[in-house]
Amino acid sequence: MVRVRLTDSPISVAGYWWATAVGFAWGFLWSRGRIEVRRGLIVFRGMPRWTFGRGGSCVGGCYLTAENASDTVLGHEAVHREQWRTYGLLFPILYWMSGRNPLTNRFEIEAGLEAGGYLPRRRRSTAR
Repeated sequence: MVRVRLTDSPISVAGYWWATAVGFAWGFLWSRGRIEVRRGLIVFRGMPRWTFGRGGSCVGGCYLTAENASDTVLGHEAVHREQWRTYGLLFPILYWMSGRNPLTNRFEIEAGLEAGGYLPRRRRSTAR
């Protein structure tokens, strides 16, 4: 009997690269802003709002956004990139099954709700 491993496997890596190619093509087609590599992501800025979800979307190794590309957000999106590598093309299905509410979506929780802009940022204490 042959077992096929779908996560952390050559199959998931192939899915990650396919998603990255699709994200790159989509970003290259619609981006009207700066394109750069940051935090291991190919960041496409200047995207029309209808071309991505919420403040931005990670597709494979690409991050698509209008202008939401702070270091904090890119740290959050880098976790999503690793989720794409782990799950490959299963990732969008599993993400969808986890629900649209980021406060209960396990993938958003893992990436960090505060870093993703889903929770207000905590103020640092200025006590001396």
